[in-house]
Amino acid sequence: MTENEIKAVLPYQKPFLFVDTLTNISEEGITGSYTFKKDEFFYQGHFKNHPITPGVILTEVMAQIGVVCLGIYLLRYENLEINAPKIALTSHAIDFFLPIHPEEKVTVISEKQYFRFHKLKCKVKMINAKGELVCRGEIAGMISK
Repeated sequence: MTENEIKAVLPYQKPFLFVDTLTNISEEGITGSYTFKKDEFFYQGHFKNHPITPGVILTEVMAQIGVVCLGIYLLRYENLEINAPKIALTSHAIDFFLPIHPEEKVTVISEKQYFRFHKLKCKVKMINAKGELVCRGEIAGMISK
């Protein structure tokens, strides 16, 4: 399954789509990136005159790339036809280390811990363009066709 095939079935659209590119897609993990635009809706009012990306949005980026995109790949790898996947976050625990500002690019690296009965749990980390650790943790979700 290719990057474009995965992105075509994502159940998100702008302004809540946080996947620009996907690379290193395998049964064991996925890597992808997103660049935050200056005019993202969540920067309005999130710290006057000094916008930073909310932690919940950083978590969403990691979930979309690291769990949802990987889950779609794994379901297709099991030869299940996926056109409109149903997705539910079941748990997350994230530690945050650095802020992300408008126009910064982040890379998400996800490593599968397990995928059983359509529940996917991953170790996920986010790094900035300098290679610095922004946040890391575990995210789990249910994904089905």
